[in-house]
Amino acid sequence: MDPNETNLPLEEGMLEENKTVVAETVTDGQPSDAEDTLYTDETDVVENADAPATYVMRETREEVIARLKEIAAEGDVSGKAELDLLKLNFYKLHRAAHEAALAAWVEAGNEAEAYVPEHDTLEDEYKEAMGVIKQKRNALLEQEEAEREENLQKKWAIIERLKNISEGVIDNNAYNEVKQIQQEWKEIGNIPAGKVNEVWKSYQLHMEKFYDLLKLNNEFREYDFKKNLEIKTRLCEEAEKLAEEKDVIAAFRQLQNLHQEYREAGPVAKDLREALWTRFKNASTEVNKRHQSHFEAIKEAEQNNLDQKTVICEIVEGMELDQLTGFAQWEEKTKEVLALQAKWKTIGYAPQKMNVKIFERFRQACDTFFNRKAEYFKQYKEGVAENLAKKIALCEQAEALKDSTDWKETADKLTKLQKEWKTIGAVPHKQSDVVWKRFIAACDYFFEQKGKATSSQRSVEAENLAKKKDIISRLIALNTDEVTDGVEREVRDLMKEWNAVGHVPFKEKDKVYKEYRAVVDALFDKFNLSASKKNLNKFRSNLTGGANSLAREREKLMRSYEMKKNEIQTYENNIGFLTSSSKKGNSLVAEMNRKIEKLRTDLQLIIDKIKVIDEQETEA
Repeated sequence: MDPNETNLPLEEGMLEENKTVVAETVTDGQPSDAEDTLYTDETDVVENADAPATYVMRETREEVIARLKEIAAEGDVSGKAELDLLKLNFYKLHRAAHEAALAAWVEAGNEAEAYVPEHDTLEDEYKEAMGVIKQKRNALLEQEEAEREENLQKKWAIIERLKNISEGVIDNNAYNEVKQIQQEWKEIGNIPAGKVNEVWKSYQLHMEKFYDLLKLNNEFREYDFKKNLEIKTRLCEEAEKLAEEKDVIAAFRQLQNLHQEYREAGPVAKDLREALWTRFKNASTEVNKRHQSHFEAIKEAEQNNLDQKTVICEIVEGMELDQLTGFAQWEEKTKEVLALQAKWKTIGYAPQKMNVKIFERFRQACDTFFNRKAEYFKQYKEGVAENLAKKIALCEQAEALKDSTDWKETADKLTKLQKEWKTIGAVPHKQSDVVWKRFIAACDYFFEQKGKATSSQRSVEAENLAKKKDIISRLIALNTDEVTDGVEREVRDLMKEWNAVGHVPFKEKDKVYKEYRAVVDALFDKFNLSASKKNLNKFRSNLTGGANSLAREREKLMRSYEMKKNEIQTYENNIGFLTSSSKKGNSLVAEMNRKIEKLRTDLQLIIDKIKVIDEQETEA
């Protein structure tokens, strides 16, 4: 017998070895979750994916579709890498075409929000071609599954032959037949993953039984042991080197090949079996840990991305659109939404099962916002057109009156027209100055003529101006650090006195009114600052009842305290997700900080009220 054809008995402990290894390997031939994403219609592809050097990016979507049809016609759909790149290629061109159409729409003078893309027949062709490939790939997988079932039956047949040999007469012919069985076993392909351990365990059991019964001469046994030791030592060294491999996925795949070689290699001397297998298993464990940590890190990052995207959705959904009643308010909210969209683009993928759902949720929230905005501006444009017509009519009336010499009656009429003008809303921006100058020119002309004819009235207006300036000085004198109810009453009396004073010179009226308004606003700002203190004093004076009543009031305040505290925590958490160096992001953060400051003021007032209750309970 040729020693080079001799095999050795399988090691003791291989059953435990095989159990551990198979549990850590990837199922042969089974499509991974990553493969499944190839055949979805998800367009959110990675822009900067690394393409193989052999792949040439297509310049048109038609070229991409032609290549997909070519692959579908050839029938070889096993190459996933090229399909991934073709998909990336197509949707990059598809998005560019969409953005170009949108830009052309806007350049034509249309609103971006009103753009509705036309039906794209090229995308239909792409999906149809990809669908054919998916069907063929499914058929290929079904064929591979059938082959695995057939291979399983072949291996069971080999195990039955090996069983019969081990239970019969053990001689050289039996040994040669076992060698032939080992070769046949290696040539059989993959079997169903769920049967790997069971089949290998049975095969190993009968192989060990055979070798235990086979009486080989020491020379052959030592030679085979030595040869197999060299093979398995090499496999251990290669497995240990994989711990330094930067590509974790590639290292894991290479490890599966090393495990297959380790299984197929023959046994070594009994005293070396356990140590050799422990060395190989330890090297495998290190690679498997890195592989597992890699995907756990991806999973954790995706969950964090989902959390951030959920917060963004909640912010957009929580916007009180019914409270937006002006152009500036809508524009401010639009900046916030655009800032959130920009933030969204910087966040990576969410978990696969939630990625499309969370994107649909965000898109729905944004669509709702922009649809409401479009509706508002549509009504706004209709309203400003009506306002322009009303103001033009007022201009015509003022122009018809400007040459009148019936000073009193005409002045009253023009004053009424001016009041009516103020009640009319905004007009188109381009027409605003024109129509206003037309109207005020007519009014100014009449009042100038009237002023010339009634010069005596100027002295009265000058006296009125002096009175109003005196009122302003008295208001300034009341603007002290101490705020009392008496001061507020004096301010309101002076305001009534101001309103009772007649007209002042026309050129001075705006200036003096601004001075008056600034002083009054400053005083009322101080009055507002003492509102919390007044609220607390009022609460203290109204607080009556026995111990039970005080306890119920305190419990009510504690519940309110917790609610305010939770609201502050929610806003602070949201700010953590939305911190941005951009101007749009800063505006959103600033608004949330203002809300937090208001909540903290309310929270302090609640604390002060609780202290008042506690003081009364102590006194009682």
